[in-house]
Amino acid sequence: MAKVNKLSYEFLKGLWDQNPILKQILGMCPTLAVTVSVINGIAMALATTFVLVFSSFLISIIRKLIPNQVRIASFIVVIATFVTVVDYVMRALFPEMSKLLGPFIPLIVVNCIILGRAEGFASKNNPFRSLLDALGMGTGFLISLLVLSSIRELLSSGTILGFQILPKGTPQLLVMILPAGAFITLGLLFGAANLYTLVRERKEKEVIITKYINT
Repeated sequence: MAKVNKLSYEFLKGLWDQNPILKQILGMCPTLAVTVSVINGIAMALATTFVLVFSSFLISIIRKLIPNQVRIASFIVVIATFVTVVDYVMRALFPEMSKLLGPFIPLIVVNCIILGRAEGFASKNNPFRSLLDALGMGTGFLISLLVLSSIRELLSSGTILGFQILPKGTPQLLVMILPAGAFITLGLLFGAANLYTLVRERKEKEVIITKYINT
């Protein structure tokens, strides 16, 4: 049971405890740049997750074959291979989306979420655990971009995924389509996440103290 719980944690930690955006503050460039609309955020998150999952899995498989002196360069080659796959598939099947995301797809190669998980986890763990870790981190990244892009699109145009949510005539905050809007929204999300963490930790301490007193 303990082993099952540990394996499940490898996935679940990426959703909150080690969320790459809200907790580790990684991958800020695409997070701030492409979240003007929900569809952009989802596309970027899915592309990043694809690269993260397959690169982590492959790196974990070949980790013992890579000399320590060239491990970072080797990781980048693996990551770049899957980024190239994503880039060409998007150009072929989703040309409009590829144009919207522009250079941010090729820049996944240097996304610190992917390289960080390769160096910090995949290179030290077996393929199955690395796969769970990558899926969790990718899902956490997707959730963060989904929330951020939903807020920005809703406040800037009153829609989410093109569907009208706010009543027509509602004042639109055009600042939300600008870089300043991304920084403001992300800062508020950081504040909300930290507040939630503080409240949860305080409640956990109160429970422990109450149990101690009662015993």
